[in-house]
Amino acid sequence: MKNAMVEYFEALERLKSNTPRLAGRGTKITNDAVALEAGRGKGSIKKSRPIFADLIVAIDQAAEVQSLALQTEKIRLEKFKKDAHDYRQYWEDAIGREISLLLELYELKQQLRKLTGANVVPLRSP
Repeated sequence: MKNAMVEYFEALERLKSNTPRLAGRGTKITNDAVALEAGRGKGSIKKSRPIFADLIVAIDQAAEVQSLALQTEKIRLEKFKKDAHDYRQYWEDAIGREISLLLELYELKQQLRKLTGANVVPLRSP
């Protein structure tokens, strides 16, 4: 059984480093995932068997670390999404100001043309 335990721990290390051979990348670390990665059957790691006690503790610790890392990534993703939304809003506000200023400039040139009788060139040709 020692050889099998080595395989289980190697499988756990591969899952922790996100370089599995059999499971997909980004697989959630669980007892079943470690068993499948080790080439064993799903459910082969049983809490009732004392030989697996150290392995189960290591799996639980790795799963907790993975969970914290995922939560950190979710927080970062939400921050980036908020930043992207904010910058889009800033951009839309700036475009609105530009359009408003162009309209105001056009209207002022029209008023100037009426008051002076001069031929003022419009911003855009009609």
